[in-house]
Amino acid sequence: MPSATEILDGLSAIANQATGIAVAWHIIIAIALVALASGWRPSQRTARLLTGTPLVSVAALAFAFGNLFNGWVFAVSVLALTGLAMNRDRRPVSRGSAWTGRIGVAMVAFGWLYPHFLEGQATAYLYASPVGLVPCPTLAVAIGFALLGNGLESRVWSLTLVAVGLFYGLFGVLRLGVFLDIGLVGGAVALGASAFRSPAAGRAREAYRPRARSDRAA
Repeated sequence: MPSATEILDGLSAIANQATGIAVAWHIIIAIALVALASGWRPSQRTARLLTGTPLVSVAALAFAFGNLFNGWVFAVSVLALTGLAMNRDRRPVSRGSAWTGRIGVAMVAFGWLYPHFLEGQATAYLYASPVGLVPCPTLAVAIGFALLGNGLESRVWSLTLVAVGLFYGLFGVLRLGVFLDIGLVGGAVALGASAFRSPAAGRAREAYRPRARSDRAA
């Protein structure tokens, strides 16, 4: 396995050489936040697919910069999250509780401003922090949106995202010495707690499923 210094150097290279992609992701996230604040509520299926999209960018850049480990982990994670999202759940996303909403906003802000890896002026973190480029800020934003949407009503989907978030958060803190990644660990724990407090996905889908004609006739 590469040393911590080599891993950090590779992540720094991505963060500083792909700032245009980071800016694009900041714009996309801003549009999503404005749309949600304006009342847009996508279906649960659409929300799960959109939330996992930034992970595709991380996987592609990891492969492009020779980080095969991150590339494969994120590629497999995307496939798992996409597969779990591909159901017929057309219910609109619902807001979570007050505490998940507050933590969700904090996690999106944490990923948006993630103060690491960029070289140059500190103000660049306002619009070009490496969200969509490297693992931790990207996972923070994904977890934040999941918390805002009450875990997107899928325990297995949420816990898959939790597992990836915990792995990279703990790896960042314990292996790389990036202690700010404790924020990602906290967000992943919060999403896991929310998933276990929410109704099981199967029960929620059953409640939403229209009754059979015979049931309505009765």
